[in-house]
Amino acid sequence: MQIIAHRGASGLAPENTLKAMAKALELGASAIEIDVQAADGELWVFHDRRLERCTNGKGVLTEQARAYLEQLDAGEGEVIPTLWQVIEIIAGRCELHIELKGAHTADAVAALTQRAETELGFAACQWVVSSFHHPELARFAALRPDIRLGALTANLPLTLAQFAEDLGAWSLNCDVDFVDRLLVEDAHRRGLKVLVYTIDYLDDYETLASMGVDGIFTNRPDRFLVP
Repeated sequence: MQIIAHRGASGLAPENTLKAMAKALELGASAIEIDVQAADGELWVFHDRRLERCTNGKGVLTEQARAYLEQLDAGEGEVIPTLWQVIEIIAGRCELHIELKGAHTADAVAALTQRAETELGFAACQWVVSSFHHPELARFAALRPDIRLGALTANLPLTLAQFAEDLGAWSLNCDVDFVDRLLVEDAHRRGLKVLVYTIDYLDDYETLASMGVDGIFTNRPDRFLVP
């Protein structure tokens, strides 16, 4: 089962920061997952809609100016990184799963992945781009049809994994609260991988392994990666 560092090694360093990325790389993670949002002409690696939980700032991230976002403390003196800064620190050393957090992200992410392949040695097979915003995911697919897609869901759809197949996804990325054996089997019949978030405990890992899940997103990759 693949171990994907969720927002970097976010149980060991402030989430979605360069420190969390460096820690995940140090642990030998084969993949890192991050979130991206667009604000003031830049892509920022940040999960929440609002700034309060993870920074000393206030307000909705997408409504802020670059100068304001650049000076915030995202924990332990870390700043909110840009997508390009995260891409640079990873530099093709592992897969990067990029979650598009909303509208107006697909075009810029498509452009930066192309740039990273040209300048930093990334290969198209090292990206997985995912989203709950399925129209934005479909737009990304039209721009970069050679990059794998992850179709995100936080529920158990009536038609199981069909929505992911309809999107042309590579993986079904689902919430641990809603994954079951039937969903996993349906996804596999459709040729989809099943990746589950967020798993930090060994008993959950073992339960998912028994269902045939292909990968997990975890805040604590150190608990699952063999030194």
